[in-house]
Amino acid sequence: MKNILNIKNNFLVIAVTIASCTAAVAQNDTVRYVGKTLSNIDYHHGQLSPVVGVHATQIMRASREHPEKSDGYGWTYNHQPTMAYWNNTFFLEYLSGRSGEHIPPSQTLLVSSKDGENWGMPKVIFPVYRIPDGWKKEGVDGVAKNLDAIMHQRMGFYTSSDKKLYALAYYGIAMDEKDDPNDGKGVGRVIREIHKDGSFGPIYFIRYNKSWDKSKSAFPFYTKSKDRALKKACEEILSQPLIMQQWVEEADRDDELIPLQKPYKAFSYYHLANGNVVGLWKHALTSVSKDGGKNWEYMPLRAPGFVNSNAKIWGQKTSDNRYATVYNPSEYRWPLAISTSDDGLNYTDLLLVHGEISPMRYGGNYKSYGPQYVRGITENNGTPPDGKLWVSYSVNKEDIWVASVPVPITSEVKENANDVFNAMPDGQELKLWNTYNLSWASAKIEKKADGVKWLTLRDHDLFDYSRVERVIPFAEKMEATFTVKPEQNDHGLLQIEFQNKQGLPSIRLVFDSEGVLKVKNGARFSGITKYEAGKEYTITVKLDAASRSYTVKVNDKESGTKIFYAPTDGISRIMFRTGDQRYTPNPDTAPDIEDYVDLPNTGLEIPEAVFNIKSLVTEKL
Repeated sequence: MKNILNIKNNFLVIAVTIASCTAAVAQNDTVRYVGKTLSNIDYHHGQLSPVVGVHATQIMRASREHPEKSDGYGWTYNHQPTMAYWNNTFFLEYLSGRSGEHIPPSQTLLVSSKDGENWGMPKVIFPVYRIPDGWKKEGVDGVAKNLDAIMHQRMGFYTSSDKKLYALAYYGIAMDEKDDPNDGKGVGRVIREIHKDGSFGPIYFIRYNKSWDKSKSAFPFYTKSKDRALKKACEEILSQPLIMQQWVEEADRDDELIPLQKPYKAFSYYHLANGNVVGLWKHALTSVSKDGGKNWEYMPLRAPGFVNSNAKIWGQKTSDNRYATVYNPSEYRWPLAISTSDDGLNYTDLLLVHGEISPMRYGGNYKSYGPQYVRGITENNGTPPDGKLWVSYSVNKEDIWVASVPVPITSEVKENANDVFNAMPDGQELKLWNTYNLSWASAKIEKKADGVKWLTLRDHDLFDYSRVERVIPFAEKMEATFTVKPEQNDHGLLQIEFQNKQGLPSIRLVFDSEGVLKVKNGARFSGITKYEAGKEYTITVKLDAASRSYTVKVNDKESGTKIFYAPTDGISRIMFRTGDQRYTPNPDTAPDIEDYVDLPNTGLEIPEAVFNIKSLVTEKL
């Protein structure tokens, strides 16, 4: 008996020792957030300071009523975008369903762009896949009848050693809307080549689920192809642990090609300077591999200090040899933020990438609010020549977006604004501006008929607005002069706000829909002057945060001293927006629109309002 107790005690000591060693390794060699900034979920922007110069672009706005302006189909569940840069072109792949997650039919679409700002019409790259009638899924009640597969992908692209680009996706099976199509009991993963002329090669399966009857496959297995380059690419993919790790939840639970066969989802990774690999999963789980992903130093643990819920986190090395992670730093899927690191392990700051949430226009199964499921460009899938960090994401699992983040990543500027757009080099006008640029509410530099360049905000979107913002040096006293030319005075709205570092405004000027330029005085507004369509208005605001006072001059006409409607220690940002600030959703908003209720008038296009900004000049006093 004594020997047995000694053996048990020895095993206990060994177990404790192993656990202690694992904890020690994790403590000394893991990703962690050591900064002090946290996100405030009561605000869509989290009260975070923005990265200077982020351009967020809506590249596909879902519209059931106007499919010709969206994806050609009018499907309203769009999610899981991934990116690549190849042949001097950005490629983005995303999955699309008619109404909601895990609701067939679904398909995978591809969209491309030469500059990351102007994107073409999406094309179907992996079509709807019919499950044979009579099919039964192990452990799930029901028999397939007129059932289509559910598309899913954690990995969208692969660039081969032959410099060819391939798209990949996964066909899963959901017998009903609550069944999990990513349980390893689906059909399998498919692959096809993207050619330089924009055409696609044939579709092949690269990996089946074991439960699938291969004789019922609609596409051949890759080994049947006569394309040697494709077969070589497939063999490359299947031999790389870091690629296979991305397939974990869709693949067989015991797939021998996946190194870490645990339910850790949405894997992303990057290499450190010493060759080690940092792995990141949902919930900000992390581990480190020293052999290219074959083995992991410790079981994935929550990265100390990181706040992240059931949404993806993206990590990569940036073009200045630093590192960045992009994720939702809350238990909700807003805001979309970025944290940076010198060594790829210790992250020190938290800054804003996307701080807007448009209304969810269409109800659907498992649709969540916010900018989410972020993915950038993996290490082998191209490097954009501009040196920026590019990420893709969906908003509300409805619209598809990309954002370009300038490198080096910073939230501060040192010089006052002196932005006279027509006098600035082409393509550099908005270098220090943050833009929120939509399909139906654009924010771009436009050259008018007389050849003069303006920053133009257009808006014919009933549910959203265009928005631009200029970070300026923090000032307790300052003067700002800007010129606006509205193209109408009987509809539309333009708000100009002076904000602090956290995005909280103290001064708001408004070009309203009744032809009046006014300012916000507490809960009320007071008019300054009437405005006319097609006329320029040069506005000078001189403010003092200590006295909470400011003056407004319009075309050299003074309007008297006014009081901030909210106190602040100083101003760091000036923002122009074609709509009222939103406060919904909030932390108490129901998480899913399960009854599939759409908002009223989802297909309505309102008359376009256009506001042109000629210049913005600031001076710290």
